[in-house]
Amino acid sequence: MSSKHSAILDAVNGLNDGLVPESKRPARFLTRSNRMAERLSGEIEEKTWRRVDPASCRMWARHNRAYDLLTPENCADLIEGIRSQGQQEFPAIVRATGDAAQPYEVICGARRHFAVTWLRANNYPQFKYLIEVRDLTDEAAFRLADIENRDREDISDYERAVDYLDALERYYDGSQKDMAARLEMSPGYLSRFLQMARLPREIVAAFPSVRDIREPHARTLKKHLDDRASREALLARATDLAGQGLDSGAVMKALTASVAAPKPKAGAKTYAGEAGEPPIRVRRTGRKVTVEFPASLSDASIRTAMERYLADRRR
Repeated sequence: MSSKHSAILDAVNGLNDGLVPESKRPARFLTRSNRMAERLSGEIEEKTWRRVDPASCRMWARHNRAYDLLTPENCADLIEGIRSQGQQEFPAIVRATGDAAQPYEVICGARRHFAVTWLRANNYPQFKYLIEVRDLTDEAAFRLADIENRDREDISDYERAVDYLDALERYYDGSQKDMAARLEMSPGYLSRFLQMARLPREIVAAFPSVRDIREPHARTLKKHLDDRASREALLARATDLAGQGLDSGAVMKALTASVAAPKPKAGAKTYAGEAGEPPIRVRRTGRKVTVEFPASLSDASIRTAMERYLADRRR
């Protein structure tokens, strides 16, 4: 046995017996000893990553990203990044399913899954999907997915809002306060997203895609949706806009215009109808009188406003 090997063997024996002082221990054993100590102390947490066929993974049923909206175009940056690096650098978070055909379900990493799948189908069959398997409850999986995607621009406000509304009853028994505390966000912030998730389907359909609906849009429309007359006018206009292919800005402009109070014209007088509804406007031009009011105005409000106009006329 060489002197070098003998020294190592002596060092091992000395380490086991506690006879060799730390300053005399070989570097390789010191490194191993230090790592073991760090693991035992909890300072280091080792995780196992695997590279698998993406077909062995399915999306979690309550994943907060609409997988069917992913395309080579909106994932182009990720696809090019993986292709140029030669591999996926950051693992997706998955958990075991117990299904032999698809043993993993994706909690975080839908875009990475799409990108690797697309590359494999387009002349790069060598790429595999990098995953980290974790043991997660549904509630923990929801929070993890939310934390990862909260500040990403490629997941829409509306997708997040729908996910929050589903989670509210599913995990938190309808308590917005408890949910906000678990997600570490303000109750007001969470409330705005829950309101967004409750947008009528007519409003959602008016936009070209759910990805084009933003939280400020919902906030702007809320006051009109809370008013019965304005709500009817808003939904009617939204139905007309569905399928027209307008961008989100044009949709919002058309929707808000449908409930905007008409600007008073010169010489016009206004007469209020029922509380909470816009007034009628009466304008006299020569020997003609023009009465204007929103098409959504209720019969009762028109009747009340006209009675006030006639009373004023008789004076």
